[in-house]
Amino acid sequence: MAKVHKPTDFNVLLNQYGMQVFELARTFKAVDDKGRYLHWDEFRRYPSPGIQKEAAWAAIKLSRACGSKSLELRSACGSPFFLCATEFCEAVIHAIEQVTSRLGGAAASSPHYRDNAKYLVDALMMEEAISSAQLEGASTTRKIAKDMLAKERAPQNDDERMILNNYQLMKHAKYNKDENLSVALICEFQSIATAGVDEEDAHPGHIREDDDIFVGGPTDEIIHQPPPASLLPVRLEALCLFANDLHDGQDGRPFIHPVVKAIILHFMIGYEHPFRDGNGRTARCLFYWFMLKHGYWPFEYISISTLLKEAPMQYGRSYVHTETDAFDLTYFVTYQLRVIERAIKAFMQHFENKRQEAVELTAWVQTLQLKGGLNYRQGHFLKKVLQHPGRIFTPKELTHDYDISENTARNDLERWVGMKVLSKVQEGKGFLYIAREDAQANLITIASRH
Repeated sequence: MAKVHKPTDFNVLLNQYGMQVFELARTFKAVDDKGRYLHWDEFRRYPSPGIQKEAAWAAIKLSRACGSKSLELRSACGSPFFLCATEFCEAVIHAIEQVTSRLGGAAASSPHYRDNAKYLVDALMMEEAISSAQLEGASTTRKIAKDMLAKERAPQNDDERMILNNYQLMKHAKYNKDENLSVALICEFQSIATAGVDEEDAHPGHIREDDDIFVGGPTDEIIHQPPPASLLPVRLEALCLFANDLHDGQDGRPFIHPVVKAIILHFMIGYEHPFRDGNGRTARCLFYWFMLKHGYWPFEYISISTLLKEAPMQYGRSYVHTETDAFDLTYFVTYQLRVIERAIKAFMQHFENKRQEAVELTAWVQTLQLKGGLNYRQGHFLKKVLQHPGRIFTPKELTHDYDISENTARNDLERWVGMKVLSKVQEGKGFLYIAREDAQANLITIASRH
């Protein structure tokens, strides 16, 4: 990461340029004419003929100060973090609200939407688990990772262990979405994220007790020195208080949109760096946890790690911009919202493709005219069996794919055995179910009898 130029303190610039700052404030606003919330390191590169750059920057800072709000959270040096609301931020938040409302309404009115959403969950949670681990350095291929998760195969190395941990972490976040945030819950998240992976160095579930830790750039330069370990207990309690407090704009309370608040929680874990390992995964987990807590259920399926992984330098730079410009969180919030905007578009395209598949699958199942019919889950599984003769299936795999109990999965498999779609083979104390080569012919024979 190239060195970021830190801006001169606003008060120094105001003393130096005086009334010129106020005059320039008529032209230079919080964002530029393209809606960008630029850091000094970026702004200084753009040509402004006849304009004193630092005076213009002071004018920008003045405009931002007029539209900013300070947070209860403070930096290690005691300065408060603050935030500006921009039109871009408001537009993305509106889009998030629309997606949640649209999918919620569709799920309530259409069983195809509802079923499709239900059976997408584990596949998309797997996607986030894999991407999050790869962001941390795991190099296992996606195909191997998905096979491991689907079949509950034990991880064979640290890369696979990280992916399994992240999958369990996502499930734990969902399970605890109705809980208040506590230091103990943050430690639980980190413990799951790092279990079995270099535990001696990671110290799963334990806040770091020393200061020999820093966030480094690609050439090992220090780009962030976290707060001292001695301050972490108090600082983490303050973070939990912030997370649990109402920020609804009622009765004199400040308003912070839940989406923005979730992003702030993400930032703060990275800033505090309370653990020796797993801080990034814990931070992203807190983001998802808070989004689910406040009803943004599509984020159970939407992966931000995939996009963060594509540009890790920009992710890190958004932290640096905040820390080098008087702890202005707008840089990080804007970057994360830009990532979320792209993630939503990708998710909706994926969702619509799956919805269309569900419609086609339902029509196909109806042509079979099987006695008793098939629900969406059974029809989806049947198509998978017919497409992969010789493939082995287990009850546990179906519990993951369709979010059903193992007993229900076993009953489904036994039904297909009875219809000569699967063969049943004993292995140890359990059974394997194998897709038959003649499954489709057997189905046609059965359907012709009804």
